[in-house]
Amino acid sequence: MNEERSKKDGGGEKCYAFPNRPTPGMPVVIDETRCTGCNKCVTICTTDVLVANPEKGKPPIVMYPEECWYAACCVGECPEECLTMRHPLMMRVHFKNKETGEIKRT
Repeated sequence: MNEERSKKDGGGEKCYAFPNRPTPGMPVVIDETRCTGCNKCVTICTTDVLVANPEKGKPPIVMYPEECWYAACCVGECPEECLTMRHPLMMRVHFKNKETGEIKRT
């Protein structure tokens, strides 16, 4: 993938947008085998983390993962249930059994 931000093309300039490099805290995981590319998740996302794929029928692109608020509205909107919200480790809830001391994460 050529990561030039602009390229001379005749008399004008073209601007290319590339997704940020994946980070360990990728907030939304898309199951590409189930996604139909309806882009309902792109429409509902309040912080524009997801961008519609230029190829019709392909899953959306997670363009700005660090901007996610973890509201999971995209996960709830998906009719195919192919999105999963991956919360950062410090935001995950855990439950401790008082009798056994066993910790369970959600």
